Parts: sequence; structure tokens; C-alpha cells
Amino acid sequence: MSSSPLLLVRPAELSDAAAVAALHRPEAAPTPRQVAFWREAIEFGEPLIHVADKGGQLVGFVGFDRSRDPKTKPTVGEVWALHVLPDEQGQGVGLALWDAAREGLEEEGCTVVTAWVQLREERALRFFELAGFKREMTTLRTALVGVERLEEIRLKRNVV
Repeated sequence: MSSSPLLLVRPAELSDAAAVAALHRPEAAPTPRQVAFWREAIEFGEPLIHVADKGGQLVGFVGFDRSRDPKTKPTVGEVWALHVLPDEQGQGVGLALWDAAREGLEEEGCTVVTAWVQLREERALRFFELAGFKREMTTLRTALVGVERLEEIRLKRNVV
């Protein structure tokens, strides 16, 4: 009988920056610029980063803060990013990270939270919808990521 390591969700530390960068873009090794971006985010708390640590290995992270959308109230938070290793998806890691983000946003005085999700990311859309988010159909937009155009939509729910 084997036991799996316990999952610990905790605030990110500076030493987690390279692992967070790798989780954010798993298709290639992170560049020094990407690691520096996440190190700065962790250091200055913009966005706030929590990581999922399973037996000493980071298996996911969430970034959250106030909404970046123009003209939003200060009580609107946003999940800026939520990434979980493919082998860990469906194991409760994403939910544990979402719970940490929700609690952090509530502590910051946010009453509503949003998340921008690419339409092609069906698994992410399903995750957020199961977590109580609803699609805001009037927010559909095309975002330019590098040289690729991606369709995305904003989802929204109350924090509590």
C-alpha cells in the first residue's frame, strides 16, 4: 500500500520563480526573462502567487489580484493565471489553488472575481464553470499572444 504525498498550497517564495515559469509555459524551458518576470511578481505581490507543493515538487500555481480590466470597481478581483501539471489535473490541485485565491481575494475586500479563458481551452472553461463562474457573453474578444490570435471570454462569479 503506497501513500501519495500531501498537497500543500502556500504563498510562493522567490526560490519558486523558475518552477512557476516552467508551469506557466510547459512546452519549453523558461527563459531568464520569464523567470525574472515571475520572481518580480512574487517579490512585489503583483499578482499574488500561491503554489501547490506535492512532496517538494510544485505541481501548480495560481496568480490573483485586483482586476486588470479598465473601469472595474476596486472590489473586483481576477484570477490572472491558474496552471496545473497535466498529470495532476483532476486530482483536486486546481480546486485547492482556486480556494486559496478565493480566500486571498476575500481578504483583499473583493466581492466579485473574474477570469479570462481562451475558448479553445475547454478543460479550463469547464473547471471555472464547475467552480461557479458564468460566461459573460458580451466580453468575447480576440487577444494577440505573440503572433497568434486567440479568442477568449471573461467568466465571473461572486467571491463567496
